[in-house]
Amino acid sequence: MTIRDLEPKIVWDNFYGITRQPRPSKHEEKIRAWLLDWAKQRNIEAFADETGNVIMRKPATPGMENLKGVIMQGHMDMVPQKNADVKHDFENDPIETWVDGDWLKAKGTTLGADNGLGVALALSVLESDDIRHGPLELLVTYDEETSMTGANSLKPGVLKGEILLNIDSETEGELYIGCAGGLDATITDKYERKPEPKGWLCYSLAVKGFQGGHSGMDINLCRANANKVAARVLYALLTKADVKLIDLEGGTLHNAIPRECFATVYVAPDKVELAKHVVADVFADVKVEYAVTDPNCNYVFEPYKCAPDVTCDPEECLYVEENTALRFIQAILVCPDGVERMSDQMPGLVETSNNMAVVKIYKGQFDILSLLRSSVDSERDLMALRLRSVAELAGCSIEYSDGYSGWAPNAESPILKVMQQEYKKMFGTEPKVMAIHAGLECGILSGTYPNWDMVSFGPTLLSPHSPDERCYIPSVQKIWDYLKAVLAAIPAQ
Repeated sequence: MTIRDLEPKIVWDNFYGITRQPRPSKHEEKIRAWLLDWAKQRNIEAFADETGNVIMRKPATPGMENLKGVIMQGHMDMVPQKNADVKHDFENDPIETWVDGDWLKAKGTTLGADNGLGVALALSVLESDDIRHGPLELLVTYDEETSMTGANSLKPGVLKGEILLNIDSETEGELYIGCAGGLDATITDKYERKPEPKGWLCYSLAVKGFQGGHSGMDINLCRANANKVAARVLYALLTKADVKLIDLEGGTLHNAIPRECFATVYVAPDKVELAKHVVADVFADVKVEYAVTDPNCNYVFEPYKCAPDVTCDPEECLYVEENTALRFIQAILVCPDGVERMSDQMPGLVETSNNMAVVKIYKGQFDILSLLRSSVDSERDLMALRLRSVAELAGCSIEYSDGYSGWAPNAESPILKVMQQEYKKMFGTEPKVMAIHAGLECGILSGTYPNWDMVSFGPTLLSPHSPDERCYIPSVQKIWDYLKAVLAAIPAQ
């Protein structure tokens, strides 16, 4: 069985079309062109705004013109993550999928169901001629995963509807009415390097096999951060085996929990065995501490091997002065990471967290990139102050960017009441009403369109933002049926 054999066929066919279009954040030209061509072939009104968002419109079903206008909304980009041994060019290659029982997965990469399936569901509504609905619009935003550029740049007055259905949540049976705000923080410094020590041996360190995941959805699972683990190992190597640090690189994206981290060091010949024991001892503790959350984590510490037929670049062989290297590693160790506080208002909801997402020590440049999240702006700002304190104590600089506020829950939302009633009518149970510790675009969009009544929902996805991302196939049929029922139940103006 393949993706083209799944039901509802119209939805999976549209999602298949999306998987054929390369669409990493900030490289969405191909998916945008595909969306506009898709609409043109079906005589659906569509255009791209000056930022790159795609907007489509469909008139109401005859006799339902008096219903409130609905905007269905999702984003066109995906997180480009892959396993280290997988060859995949996210700017040019399609996503290859496979069916594993009730789950749809990708072959060693992110699946892109976040948020390709939400967009596919909305496209399927526009394509269908047997669904009852009022005036419809579809907003497919640009660059959600890195900077929420499309949502931030949307102009007032472009969209006419009053109700926003954000199809970008990841657990069927849950309706989301609030989300966290966020802020990027980058700690930086410059440093001098020293020549290769004569007679010393070059070793590579890799810590990998960690589960990683979405820095909002999965941060409460307390999985290991590969950058933290690598810094822990390197601190022991620097202080116990007198190694010299050449470089360090871990993590790839601000909203993905780091799964792998790599470093290169010099080791004195008479301390190679000691260094091996130091790494083994530290990682033995790591394996015990994360036996449940990251059972497949592992490490490799071995002589560095140059690629065949590649001349070594002398610039690659310089190392970081010992005190500077220790200062940087200590900064990584003390940088906040993980859950800071749980919500008092909604039990089980993370209120404030930090994801120390990317670290890099390379050719004279030191960087730590973190993504701060909180549903309380003052707590987000306090976390930013803590990171500034880390930076200043470590003798580094810090810059903030891409800040946005959260989406305040409204338990009295009229569309929420409709969606609760329709869910119970269809499935016999009450949906859970939730807020999410992730940066849904609803928070930003509500600043531009404060009159919108908003709810976020979607099919069940696990491990988004990682190569383990997968979609629970039966949930897509439920969400498809539910979306159609909600559209038919929208109240009159």
